[in-house]
Amino acid sequence: MLFDITRSELVGVFGEARLATVPATAFPPTAADTEGARLLGTVGVPTGTLLLRRPDEDDGKLPLVQDVVPVEDFEDAPEGAGGWPVIGWLLDSHLALDPVSGTVHAFDPDEETAQALHTDVSSLVQVALRLQRLLEEFAFSGDEDEEEADFERLEGEVDRIREETRAVDPLPFRDEETVWSTVGDEIAAGQRFTGDSPGARTLHG
Repeated sequence: MLFDITRSELVGVFGEARLATVPATAFPPTAADTEGARLLGTVGVPTGTLLLRRPDEDDGKLPLVQDVVPVEDFEDAPEGAGGWPVIGWLLDSHLALDPVSGTVHAFDPDEETAQALHTDVSSLVQVALRLQRLLEEFAFSGDEDEEEADFERLEGEVDRIREETRAVDPLPFRDEETVWSTVGDEIAAGQRFTGDSPGARTLHG
């Protein structure tokens, strides 16, 4: 695992109720014993921007890529990708775990593109943790005269997350076209602040 992340660390930031997990029994046999599946089952991810896939109510299993998108239409889909479990949803993309390499891929059904988004699941959890924490904790000054400075400060925080992530795993922010790059741009523009967070209270009154 690229990042050392514990359940207690996430609970300390978001609380138990804000964490989602996927049970090992939801994965196909080829993926159930992988580090990625264990991390999603024991540590989980914070809910919000990233949504974990819920197992099917009938059989308790995650869908496979071939169940949610026509894999043959994705020219850049890796061989065997149709049999990978779909673990989550981010913007317009299905997130799938390659049980062999441990990488997480994003499948965009509208663009019919498949891109390696994370080298492993710990990277997925780390990026979700850091961006969601920024949304929970960032506070605007509330002073109209300081609005430009506030957004410069917010953009700086997003850029710091990008650069510090790239130093360990270049995939999530490798270019401006990744789904995480889009999420980062939206956050820097003042979007995605919801609920009772300091940023939401200032922006939405």
